[in-house]
Amino acid sequence: MRKNKINRNSVCPKCTSGKKYKHCCGHHSKQHISPTQAQVQTHYDRHLANELRRQQQQGRGRPMLSAKLNGQQIVAVGNTVFSSDSWKTPADFLGSYIKSAFARDGRDWGTEELKKPFAERHPILQWYQSLCELQQKTLDASKEIQEYAATNAVTCYLGLAYNLYLLQHNVELQDIYIKRLKDIHNFQGTYYELMVAGCLIRAGFKLELEDETNNEFKHCEFSAISLTTGKKYWVEAKARSVAGVLGKSVNGTISKDPTSSLSKQINAAFKKPAADERLIFVDVNTPIENGVMPAWIERANKKLEQMESDTPDDKKAYVFVTNMGFHWHPEEQKVSHAAIAFGFHIPDFSKAGHYRLSEIYRMKKKHIDAHEIMDAIKEYPALPNTFDGQLPSIAYDREEAPPIIGERYGFDDGKGGVMEATVTTAIVSEPEKRMYIGLDNGQMLTREMSDRLVQDYQRHPDTFFGVILEQGKRFEEDDDYGFFEQMVKNHMDYERDNLLNRMKGWPNQDALKALPHEELVMLYCEGLVARIKEMREERQKNISTPPAHLSDKQ
Repeated sequence: MRKNKINRNSVCPKCTSGKKYKHCCGHHSKQHISPTQAQVQTHYDRHLANELRRQQQQGRGRPMLSAKLNGQQIVAVGNTVFSSDSWKTPADFLGSYIKSAFARDGRDWGTEELKKPFAERHPILQWYQSLCELQQKTLDASKEIQEYAATNAVTCYLGLAYNLYLLQHNVELQDIYIKRLKDIHNFQGTYYELMVAGCLIRAGFKLELEDETNNEFKHCEFSAISLTTGKKYWVEAKARSVAGVLGKSVNGTISKDPTSSLSKQINAAFKKPAADERLIFVDVNTPIENGVMPAWIERANKKLEQMESDTPDDKKAYVFVTNMGFHWHPEEQKVSHAAIAFGFHIPDFSKAGHYRLSEIYRMKKKHIDAHEIMDAIKEYPALPNTFDGQLPSIAYDREEAPPIIGERYGFDDGKGGVMEATVTTAIVSEPEKRMYIGLDNGQMLTREMSDRLVQDYQRHPDTFFGVILEQGKRFEEDDDYGFFEQMVKNHMDYERDNLLNRMKGWPNQDALKALPHEELVMLYCEGLVARIKEMREERQKNISTPPAHLSDKQ
C-alpha cells in the first residue's frame, strides 16, 4: 500500500462529478477552486484526531514545540531553545534536559555526586546510574530507535525530568526548586510537589506559583486554575517522611503504618491560607503492593471520615491520598501506584452509597476537575512517545504506518498492478494481529500488523486510522457505569424524536416528552444498561444450570 499521486485519467476522487480527474478538479483552470465542504470536514476530522492523540501523549498543557532542522532536533521550552543531533525520541531529550536544569547555577553537581560511592549519592544520581546500566544492557548500538522496559528507577528519573520540563514550559522553573531538589533534606517534599504540579498541568490546569523565597508569611505551594471549569484552587502537597528513604536519615518516621502522618499533614495543609477551594495531596510513601488492594486505602478512608466529622464544615477540600512509591522498588518493572480521592466536607463527592447511574453521571460532571486530576495521577508518568503526538509507527517508520481514513492509496490488485482506492473504514483484530481496510470501491482488504503497530493501536485505538473512531473501548463485564457513560456520549447527539420513538413503549409518555434532552438521554441509557444486565444474568443462569437429561422411559 502506498499513497499515490492521483492518476489524471481516474474518476475524480475530490468530488462527485464522475468526470476524469484531468477534466475536473485536476484541470489547471480549476486549481484555484475552494475546497468542498467534504474536504474541509476531512481535514477538520484529522486535526481533531491529531489533537486528541497529542493530548493523550502530552496532556492538556502547552504543546511540545519541536522541529527537525539540518539534522538537529530542536525543542523550545518556555523561552529557551534546546537542540541536539542525537535526540530521536522525547526520552532522549528529557535525559539531556534534566542535566541542563541542574547545571543552571554553573556547578557540575551531577559529576560531583557520581564521584561518591553509590550508597552515598543523591537519589537522582542513583536513578541516573540505573538508567545508564539499563541502556548498556538492552540497547543495540546499530539501531537508532528502540523500546525497552523501564525499571522504576528510570521511571523516577525521567518522570522528574518531565515534571521539570512541564513546569518550565507551562509556567516557570524557579531556581529555588533546583536548589531544594539538590538539598537532600528538602528533596523528598520538592520531588512530590513537582510530581503533583506535573499531574495538574497534564490534567488541564494553569498553575500560578508563589514566591518561595518569601518566608514572612505562610502560603500554599501554588494555585491552579482549571481549563475545564475556570475554577481556581489552592494546592498543598505533603509526603510522609520515612527514615532511610529518599535521603531521609533524620526526621523520618519509623512507623510501619503508611497513614501515620495523614491527619497531621492534612491539618497542616488547612493552616495555610486559601482564598478559594483547596486541593490537598498527601503521599503515604510506602512499598507498593502489586495485584492486591493496598491495606492503607481502607485505613486512610476511615481516618479521613473521622477527621471530617471532627472538623468544622467550612474546612472543605478535595483530598488526594497517593502512593507513588516507585522509588521503593528501583530495579523492578511495572509496579502499580495507587490513589484515592476524598471530598472533605463535600457531601456529593466520593461518598459511599447507592446511586442511580444518572446520579453518578451528574456528580462526576459537577466535580469533573477532581476526576480529571485522578485520571492524570493514574496515568503518571505518561511520558510522550513522539515529539508531535504522532503514532511512533508514523514518526519513526513511515513504511509501517497505518492507512488514514479518507486518503487515497495505491493497493496491490492481486494481478501485478495497482488499484487506486480511498480508505472509507478500517478496524483492527488484535488476536489476529490484522487490520481490515474497507475501500470506496466496495472491496475489503486485510493486512498483517507487526507487534509495534499493535502497540500503537493499543495506545491510541480511537485515532489509529487518522480520524476519531469510537473503537477500542474496553469495559469490564460489571462496569455498568463505564458502559453507561459511553452510551450517553454516543446518544447525546441523537435527534429527540428518534429517542422518543425508541422509547414509545415506555410508560408515562407525557413525562418523557417534557424531560430536557440530557435527562432523556440518561434515562434511555439507563434502560439500555438495565437490559444488558438482564441479558448477562440470564446468560449466567443458563451457564450455571446443568442440562436436564431425559430418561429412557420418557
